[in-house]
Amino acid sequence: VQLQASGGGLVQPGGSLRLSCAHSGFSLDFYAKAWFRRAPGKEHEWVASISSSGGNTYYEDSVKGRFTISGDSAKKLVYLQMNSLKPEGTAVYYCAAAWGWSDSYREHTWYDFWGQGTLVTVSS
Repeated sequence: VQLQASGGGLVQPGGSLRLSCAHSGFSLDFYAKAWFRRAPGKEHEWVASISSSGGNTYYEDSVKGRFTISGDSAKKLVYLQMNSLKPEGTAVYYCAAAWGWSDSYREHTWYDFWGQGTLVTVSS
């Protein structure tokens, strides 16, 4: 399985971006998907997760109400719509996938497959 994130770029505070994660290889229909981010000098930070069915979504508190994770299994895509971006959102964003579900969905170590990351810079 390969994951490839795209859609990053430079955006002003308050702006929006939509990240995409394309996956190839075998089906990820039974995999949970997630977005993490890593700011310079910091550890991986969980941002959001979506269950394999797409019926359940979870968000880190600081992005609730501003970010939306969604998936399109037919197109093999996972999205992260980011609105009202803040400078502290500057980071490399990674998509990830893991089999099934676990209470460890916030932990980057639970995920089996990772994309290469896309840089988001929030600055005026």
